Amino acid sequence: MAELIVAGILVFVVGGCACVFWAARGGPRWARVVAAVTLAAAELVGRSGSKGVGRSGGSDD
Repeated sequence: MAELIVAGILVFVVGGCACVFWAARGGPRWARVVAAVTLAAAELVGRSGSKGVGRSGGSDD
């Protein structure tokens, strides 16, 4: 069951990336909408994943 969920998420991620690629080259309106949603979701995931992860500001000498 978990494999199906992961496979479904992977299909959505790959499809979203394909729409971003296609929309950058002047694809149809629906592809630009999907690309915008994909980029917004990536921004949210990036922000939530970076909290407290190695952001101390010092060097690692």
